[in-house]
Amino acid sequence: PSPKSLLPNGASKEALRCEIEELKQKDLALDQEIAQLLSEGYSLEELDKHISLLHEYNEIKDAGQMLLGKLAVIRGVTTKQLYPEYDLELSD
Repeated sequence: PSPKSLLPNGASKEALRCEIEELKQKDLALDQEIAQLLSEGYSLEELDKHISLLHEYNEIKDAGQMLLGKLAVIRGVTTKQLYPEYDLELSD
């Protein structure tokens, strides 16, 4: 296939260049943020551990939200109505 046929949904080369530039900028910003955290005394291992724990937390939270949703359907109420029953805040 020609390089043009590999472009997603008729995306132009210019649009792809812009997207690549945005990704490079995000990469640079993340590198700068990591450098800042390292200069504040954090270690890469510590940062990796925090990221891992955040992923685990989000997976557990997603599972809890799914269960609350299913329970709400069974009871014929909204998920929001279940929050007080389980001492949850809407921001949880």
